[in-house]
Amino acid sequence: MTVIVLTHCPEGLRGFLTRWLLEISPGVFIGGPSARIREALWSEVCCYAGQGRALLAHSADNEQGYAFETFEHKWEPIDHEGVTLIHRPHQRSKADRRKGWSKTAKRRRFGKS
Repeated sequence: MTVIVLTHCPEGLRGFLTRWLLEISPGVFIGGPSARIREALWSEVCCYAGQGRALLAHSADNEQGYAFETFEHKWEPIDHEGVTLIHRPHQRSKADRRKGWSKTAKRRRFGKS
């Protein structure tokens, strides 16, 4: 089983994938091609995705029973003791951002009255 998810990719790439996979929702393709065809499809997706993002998930002979790859995603798969996990970069919220010193704190710190 193979699943490819495209986001913000050219329409031509979606048409290309429909030759081998079934588009069950806009940008979501599913099918059962051989490993050789899957690798060829993924290389074409990476070549022609443009400014878009892509995700490939397929069945594999490992502990999890599946494997996945990403293209131009902020979240990246990492190997942790033989298990593939998603590394999600930390994004600071607006409340966490430090806006700097208040005017009163600046006066105290720099000795201005």
